[in-house]
Amino acid sequence: MKNHFILKIKESFAIALACLLLIVMSGCSGTNSVNSKDTVASPDTAAEQPLEKVSIMLDWYPNAVHSFLYAAQKNGYFTKHGLDVDIQMPADTNDALKLVAAGKIDLALSYQPQVLMARGDAIPVKSIAAIVRHPLNHLMVPEESGIQSPKDLVGKKIGYSSIPLYEAMMRTMIKHDGGDSQNVDMIDVGFSFIPAISTHKVDAIIGGFINHEQLLLAKEGHPMTAINPTDFGVPDYYELVLVASDDGLKNKQERFKRFIAAVTEGQHFVEQNTEDALAILFQHEDGSSPMDQEIEKKSLNILKPLMNAGDAAFGYQDESSWAKVRDWLVANELLPSGIKAEDAFLNL
Repeated sequence: MKNHFILKIKESFAIALACLLLIVMSGCSGTNSVNSKDTVASPDTAAEQPLEKVSIMLDWYPNAVHSFLYAAQKNGYFTKHGLDVDIQMPADTNDALKLVAAGKIDLALSYQPQVLMARGDAIPVKSIAAIVRHPLNHLMVPEESGIQSPKDLVGKKIGYSSIPLYEAMMRTMIKHDGGDSQNVDMIDVGFSFIPAISTHKVDAIIGGFINHEQLLLAKEGHPMTAINPTDFGVPDYYELVLVASDDGLKNKQERFKRFIAAVTEGQHFVEQNTEDALAILFQHEDGSSPMDQEIEKKSLNILKPLMNAGDAAFGYQDESSWAKVRDWLVANELLPSGIKAEDAFLNL
């Protein structure tokens, strides 16, 4: 009887122990489930937050100057900074600033003088980064022409694209060089710079870029001498700038800061990996404006030093540059005197 009683106790103890183990195991299992869920929700391993959208409109069709954007997109720098970036081409080169001002596009690539003149036309836009820090638009003359400086063009025909800014640049250069700036024949050739100069319809062109038209003309057997406008009285301006609207900067300034951080990484990649950057660029060729790979490679080599801000951060803007361009535009009656240089740009 005693033995039977002891056996019952052992059986009861074994059952209780088994139940206890089941409870503990169940509890551990439950704890693991909770911990697993907490781990997924933790900042270190959580699913990424939805990317914030940013749209940017190019100044023209994709080409070498846009390599930093496509590198940032391809290499995930935009994603790294929490952005989903939509890169768009303009239907018309005059659209971008108006679309930015209207809130249809977040950012656009444009030109420093145009930003100031847009503000003069009550279009509330502001530059937030200098992309190309010096003029690409040079006066070009055929090498065999014998023309050495702007004053040699007095009495000759100069092709331009009917943009008042370009005419003002040309007249400033001739006057600075000691010539009669009114004694030249400015001929509107639209954007047909290459046929105009190669067929001798004009003696010179202004509005063509040293990283595009000059290279194409040379390849076609028409080598050009490029004369830098900054050597003849035109202020050293930022050829390409990144533009936002005043309202956009009120509402999305932090987002735009992250955009600049991402494209800074993109430009660093371009500087260190030129061939890879070009390969990425060529994936975005527009069918209506095919890229000549040889030309774009030469173009990028011209652009890289002109995009380098030295000891300053990529995109940094100097207030004195804006002041000089503003004063020159006012002097040439291209800008109302009430427009302030400091209102046209912001370093983020």
